[in-house]
Amino acid sequence: MLIREATADDWSAIWPFFHAIVAAGETFTYPLDLGEEQGREWWLLSSPNRTVVAVDEAGAVLGTAKMNSNQMGNGSHIASASYMVDPAHSGKGVGRALCAYTVEWARAAGFRGMQFNAVVETNAPAVHLYRSLGFEVLGTLPEGFRHPTHGYVGLHIMHRAL
Repeated sequence: MLIREATADDWSAIWPFFHAIVAAGETFTYPLDLGEEQGREWWLLSSPNRTVVAVDEAGAVLGTAKMNSNQMGNGSHIASASYMVDPAHSGKGVGRALCAYTVEWARAAGFRGMQFNAVVETNAPAVHLYRSLGFEVLGTLPEGFRHPTHGYVGLHIMHRAL
C-alpha cells in the first residue's frame, strides 16, 4: 500500500465510499444528505493542510485521510485528522496505516499534539485503533451523537502528545 497526496482526480474514487459512510450516519457528524460538491470542499484540503489517499499496487483508492490544525490562532499547535476507509477494504490495515501516517505528518510539521474532537463511542474499531496508537480519551460528551441504531451515544475527545 502506498499513501500519497490526494488529487482532484481521486475524488471520483473517494466519493462512493465517502457518501456511503456519511449517509449511514454511524461515525461522522456530517449531515446525512451531504452533497458531493460540499463533501469535496470539506474533504480535499488545501495547503498547509493535507488530504492523502492509500492506494494498492494497481492504484485503486483503499481509503483516505485529511489532516489539519485543530484550531486557529493560539490553538493551531494541535493537529487533527479524519479517516475513511472503503468498507470493501476494511480490516486490512488501511486505517492503521493512514492514522500512523497522519501522526508522523503532524510530528514532522511541528505540532505538539493531535486531538480528535468527535469519536463516536460506539465506533469500537476506531477507538481501539486510536488507543493502540497512543491516543487517550480525555472526556466524553454524553449523548453528543444521535446514532441511527444505538440512539444517543457519547462523543469522545481523544488526544495524544507528539
